[in-house]
Amino acid sequence: MKKTLFEKIWDKHVVTTVEDGPTQLYVDRLYCHEVTTPQAFDGLRKRGLKVFRPQQVTGMPDHNVPTLNQDQPIADPVSRKQVETLDKNAKEFGIQYFPIGHPKNGVIHVVGPENGLSLPGMTMVCGDSHTSTHGAVGAVAFGIGTSEVEMVLATQCVFQSRPKTMRITVKGQLKTGVTAKDLALYIISKMTTGGATGYFVEYAGEAVEKLSMEGRLTLCNLSIEMGARGGMVAPDDITFEYVKGLEYAPKGAEWDKALTYWKTLKTDKDAKFDKEIVFDAAGIEPMVTYGTNPGMGMGINDAIPTLESIDEASRASFAKSLEYMGFKPGEKMAGKPIDYVFLGSCTNGRIEDFRAFANFVKGKKKAGNVVVWLVPGSWKVDKQIREEGLDTILIEAGFEIRQPSCSACLAMNEDKVPAGKYAVSTSNRNFEGRQGPGARTILASPLVAAAAAISGKITDPRAILPKES
Repeated sequence: MKKTLFEKIWDKHVVTTVEDGPTQLYVDRLYCHEVTTPQAFDGLRKRGLKVFRPQQVTGMPDHNVPTLNQDQPIADPVSRKQVETLDKNAKEFGIQYFPIGHPKNGVIHVVGPENGLSLPGMTMVCGDSHTSTHGAVGAVAFGIGTSEVEMVLATQCVFQSRPKTMRITVKGQLKTGVTAKDLALYIISKMTTGGATGYFVEYAGEAVEKLSMEGRLTLCNLSIEMGARGGMVAPDDITFEYVKGLEYAPKGAEWDKALTYWKTLKTDKDAKFDKEIVFDAAGIEPMVTYGTNPGMGMGINDAIPTLESIDEASRASFAKSLEYMGFKPGEKMAGKPIDYVFLGSCTNGRIEDFRAFANFVKGKKKAGNVVVWLVPGSWKVDKQIREEGLDTILIEAGFEIRQPSCSACLAMNEDKVPAGKYAVSTSNRNFEGRQGPGARTILASPLVAAAAAISGKITDPRAILPKES
């Protein structure tokens, strides 16, 4: 029987299947951060259980970590308590752990792939919806709840209903100045935030195949924002080149053995998906969001939809969203002034994102009225920034680089956007209050963020893109 990539990996990890019920799925790696794990470890403690396979559990704090003065105690008592609790649990239960200040600390969905902890063919879970990121290496990765985290800690398995399969094919090539983030926001705008609910998505087509690994990680990261259970890209030479030599990747004869298997991880010809969607890359422009969910996106030079163009059942929520954002139907987004810019998060905190941003602002100056937070996704990214001289370019342009953390992706640390202020953000969510109570978030790519940082307004980066790009 012909199988999709998802089916090959899922089926290989099935332990048992409950009749008319869920699948017991073996988990290759569990990622843990400080927000969703305290109750899970407490559950083990109350039942007198140990972590079943601690070598397959990796933890680190990221959500509550400040981006300044990480060598000092965390000022916020709630954040400090959450991080201290994870520290304690990691030591007590003996899991692999990268605390604040460790060279491998950072945003968990950045650290995993860049160190070879996330590999093709794996099943990976974490108590975080953006676990879908890791599917970019050709794996089945998805978020789970706290009780399920406890289940995996205790058994290295999780009960899950088998999702349906969807393939999203993007034909053609992305145009100059259009990035993986724009591709993702475009797909979500067409699919809506619920268009892939119940499905596991495989991304395919020339535009996807030509993405770098960092681009694929960005694309898969945003899968959850259209309701998908997860997203994945079939591993290929780009994947293998990225993974080869990473610290936790196989070496020597084990590499050869793994590579032979990984090359089988592709959807069979004539395999059937439950749903097929096709898009044309030629129609994709740099994207921005104008509302309070990631599906409310549009090309940067387009106008916000009119009320009449919105389905009648959705008009009330549409109007409420625009009221929160301070925008009006039919308005243009280009040229609107902004207050904050954030480059970072598990969506766009990788070295490629900083290269793009630095290349764009080279020889230019930051707009004086804009606060800019540049936050590497990990200490490894921070090291690469400095080794490549990107820090010099950024400092000369008037920027500063902060310390790795989830930072302004969500209001769980000190990097909060004030009420009423507009932030162009490379993160993944623009919900009301996501970046701080009353904050107004405009999701965009690193290039759009860079253009906003030097112009002080929503600007099409292609108008000032360096020739070498």
